[in-house]
Order: sequence, then structure tokens, then C-alpha cells
Amino acid sequence: MPSFAYEAMNQAGQEVKDEIDALSSEDALAKIRNLGYFPTRIREKGGAKAKAAAGKKKSGTGFSIGRVKNKQITLITRQLSTLQDAGLPILRSLQILEEQQKPGLLKNTLRGMTEDIEGGSTLSEACAKHPRAFNRLYVNMVAAGEAGGVLDIILQRLAEFMEKAEKLKRKIISAMIYPAVVISFAGAIVVGIMIVVIPKFKDIFNDFGVTLPAPTLFLMGTSDWVVLGTPPGWLIILLSPFAIMGAIKLIRSSNGGKYALDYVGLKIPGLGMLMQKTAVARFTRTLGTLIAAGVPILEAINITRDTSGNEVYARALGKVHDSIREGESFAGPLRVTKVCDGLVTNMIDVGEETGDLDKMLLKIADNYEEDVDVAVNSLVSLLEPLMVITMGSIVGFIVVALFMPLVELIQSVS
Repeated sequence: MPSFAYEAMNQAGQEVKDEIDALSSEDALAKIRNLGYFPTRIREKGGAKAKAAAGKKKSGTGFSIGRVKNKQITLITRQLSTLQDAGLPILRSLQILEEQQKPGLLKNTLRGMTEDIEGGSTLSEACAKHPRAFNRLYVNMVAAGEAGGVLDIILQRLAEFMEKAEKLKRKIISAMIYPAVVISFAGAIVVGIMIVVIPKFKDIFNDFGVTLPAPTLFLMGTSDWVVLGTPPGWLIILLSPFAIMGAIKLIRSSNGGKYALDYVGLKIPGLGMLMQKTAVARFTRTLGTLIAAGVPILEAINITRDTSGNEVYARALGKVHDSIREGESFAGPLRVTKVCDGLVTNMIDVGEETGDLDKMLLKIADNYEEDVDVAVNSLVSLLEPLMVITMGSIVGFIVVALFMPLVELIQSVS
């Protein structure tokens, strides 16, 4: 019978290293759990299993490009949490999840993780080998769950965290779809008028020799630019969104450019407040979830800084990290950075005093996500009349600019 060397945690949280005889790694995991231990690493002595797994990985994982979608990771995390809560070994749980997936990157990832665990790796180590699916936050929370023997609880918290983050992201995106569609459609109509309608009126005015007023001359010049410009204006209008996105991406490729864009974004009236509330909700939920999982606060702040999504808040968290390392509290250095309002810093201060910093951070995140919801709805409500007024003004200007020469032409004919 094969022999397996394992590392595990006992009920007191102490590390245990020993060997056990079992028919397979799954059988070994079951026996270790029956002893009251929580296994963190297991490998078959002699490495034959690991070599077999490595050979299998090379021949069976396939090739995929891109990243696994956050929605897919959230779903399998929730399923994995349920399977762990039911008492299934982690290896068997991953095999079940792999069997449910369609061919693609996620299936290959789960297959690779299964082979890594068969070779003696822990779940966190297996996740770390697949950065296209699992970020640093995910890996560290799983590692904390393994160390504390509460992997099922940590996976449940991870699933809840990812579901709320995905919900907030979807809410903002869905709110922006309607204005984007309306603006694009209206812009296309205006460009169509410039290309098709305005040149016909220009020919009519030229035939009758009408003296054109300034608004009409401006409209005709704009139409000429759209149709006859070098390059044509319609091409510039069509490509400008892609050019702007490319320029933003290029600027954000450097830390300085990223900081400048985020800083300017936070100062935009209306939109800046929404960006601020979103950033606060994101970093407080991330940090609160990590601390609740047992991740040391300095490491938790580093992970939160790297996943904050806003360079202004990332730099502020870096300063907080340095201050805590020198013996200061959390709330004081955060207050000095002036990136959060007094409510946030005061609640964090209370959390530190009571020893419930993680709960207070999650409470802040809940409050700010509600504020984001209200702010998004208010912004959409404000955009609708603004779009109507803007498009009405453009159409009105075109109508007036075209009919002024027509009135003069009718009067001259009369």
C-alpha cells in the first residue's frame, strides 16, 4: 500500500507532520480528516504520483488564451464552498467542478489544479499557479483558510465578496449603457444629416444665389468637413472613441499617468463623487474580508492596495501601511491622506478601539455601496434631460440654420 507524507493542522491550530498508508490520495485525505486534522499538504512518498500528474498535465490541459471571467470564478467558488461544507475532499470537489465545465480555459485551469493537488500542492499553491484565473487576494484568502482550518468558511466569504463586487460593477455598467446607446444613435443621425441632407440644401442655395447667414455658413462648413475633409470628418468621428481609449490606456501604463487620470477623475463634478464612493466601497470590503479571514493587517493592506483599482487610493493605502509598520494606528494616517471623509475614518477608529475592525470595514462598504446605487440612479436621472436638451439644441440649430435662407428665398421669389 502506498505511503503518503502529509502536513496538517490540529484542532488547536498547531502544525502536524506525519505519514499515513492509504490506497490513494483521496483515501489519505479521508483518513487524515478522520484523525481530526485539517490537511494542508499531502504527497505520495517517492514522487511517483507527482511525476505522473506532471506528465498528465503536459498532455491534457490544452492551450487557451485570455483570462477566466470573474463571473465564472465567483460561481465555482460558491460551488466549491458548498462541496467543502458537505465534507468532500478538496481533490474530489475540484474533479466534480471540472466535469461540469465546458472545454475552455476554466476547465483547463481546474484540471491543472487537480493535478497540482494530486502532486502534493495545497489549494492556495494550486491557485497561485494559475494567475489568469485567481488574483493575489484570492490566493491569500485561501491560504489563510487552510492555515486556520476554516477553508469552507473562507470560500463562502470569498464567494460573497466576489458576488457583491460583481453586482456593483454590473450596476455601474448597466447604468452607463443607456446614455451611451442614446448618444451613439443620436450622433449617427446627426452625421447622416451632415452627409445626406445638408449638401442638397447647399446645392439649392447655390442655384438661387441666396446670401447665407452666419449660422448657415457654419453648418455648411461643418458638412463639408464631415464629407470632404482630409481625412473625412465622419472617419475622425468614428475613430475618435477608439483613439481616446487607446490614449487613456497608454497614459495608464505608467504609475504617474494612472495617478493623474484618477486624480482628475475624482475632481469631476458628479462623476468624481461616484468614483470616490466606488473606490471606498471596494477597498473597505476587500480589506475587511481579508482581515476577517485572518490575513495579517500589513499583508492585507498590501493586497488591498494592489487590487484597489484607483491609484490615488492605492498610494494612500501605501502610506497607511508604512505608518502602521512604524507603530501607528490605521485611522490616523488614513485621515491625513484626505482621500476619505470623516465618517469613514471615524468608523475605522471605532473599529480599532473595539477590536472589530473587519466588521466596521464591511459595514462601511455596505453603506457606500448603497450610496453608489443612489448616486448611479441620480446620475442617470440627470443625464436623461441633459441628453434631451443637448440633442434638441443641435436639431434646433440645424433647422434654424436651414430655414433662415429658405425664408429669404421665398421672400425674394414673392
